[in-house]
Amino acid sequence: MSRAKPDRSQGRTGFFWHERCFWHDPGAIGVFSSPGEYLQPQPASESPESKRRLKNLLEVSGLIDELQVEKPAPASRDDLEHFHTPAYLDALSLGEQAGGGDAGDCAPFRPGSVAAAYQSAGLAIAAVEAVACGRMRNAYALCRPPGHHAEADRGRGFCLLGNIPIAVKRARGLGHVGRVAILDWDVHHGNGQQDAFYDDPEVLTVSIHQAGNFPLDSGFADERGRGAGQGANLNLPLPPGAGIGAYRYAFEQLILPALEAFSPEMIVIACGYDACAKDPLGKMLLNSSAFAEMTSRITALAERVCEGRLVLIHEGGYSEGYVPLCGHAVIAALSGSEVHVPDPQDDEIAAWAYQDLQPHQRDLIDDWTRDWRDG
Repeated sequence: MSRAKPDRSQGRTGFFWHERCFWHDPGAIGVFSSPGEYLQPQPASESPESKRRLKNLLEVSGLIDELQVEKPAPASRDDLEHFHTPAYLDALSLGEQAGGGDAGDCAPFRPGSVAAAYQSAGLAIAAVEAVACGRMRNAYALCRPPGHHAEADRGRGFCLLGNIPIAVKRARGLGHVGRVAILDWDVHHGNGQQDAFYDDPEVLTVSIHQAGNFPLDSGFADERGRGAGQGANLNLPLPPGAGIGAYRYAFEQLILPALEAFSPEMIVIACGYDACAKDPLGKMLLNSSAFAEMTSRITALAERVCEGRLVLIHEGGYSEGYVPLCGHAVIAALSGSEVHVPDPQDDEIAAWAYQDLQPHQRDLIDDWTRDWRDG
């Protein structure tokens, strides 16, 4: 199907958010998936604060005034059924009416969570649609609950609804966009996107993540797609402790070449910040400048291959203090803003030992690159 190519030269960066997303309450579970007899209650790691503080930092710095801010409607049931099964959506609603529970695998929810999840999916839908249709040059959606672990028939890993699969499948179904590349740099494997598009040759899914973290049953380098989609899935499971050098080398050698070779009409990033050095659920070493650099590299690539069509969907990241600095750096890079917020630990983190590319990391990435080039 041919699509018009709108003039993007005047488009601003969109910023999609809604207070409703911050009202999702997973319960007083700390870093765990559920409470326990010997676990003193504490706020959940997947709390609203890292996201709310990011939005607040954008306000205080003034960067938000350079963005096109929108608070769109929640997703509809029809929107969600582009990805999720009716039985799962029914069970989620019934579970909330019964007081909450677990949507599947480490996906706790309570009353009010379903409304927040519908709103979160609505942010992703609106951001993808605005960029696909040319109303905005690129966009950032501050989604919560996150979505990249959710599968068609269950929630997983703090995720209730698959924000990116819902938005991408809907946009493609409506003819707004064709070939789409999805890059997931959350510290956990992007199993939701992988499952959603595993047999689809028109959607490239790439995940760079900490090996063997979550989920334990996916994210391996030999998972390359199925049937017609063989070769359209790419996993880079880096060992714990990978830092700035390993991520930079992986981008240069494999991620950027793979995205460019695929020649997508749009790039979507599952933008988690739990690969930062301050995260309680990840063991990687990135600083805010590393996230800004990755964003700048992808933004430049998008300009070359898909007229700048780029959407970032907020995923994980559990350091309430450090996520806002990473997110601000990313949004400034995405929008080309000169507004700068100093990161007091940026240089210190970069100076930590083992930030340089290590030999075992190079060998892994080189092996993956050869496998990709060999087809």
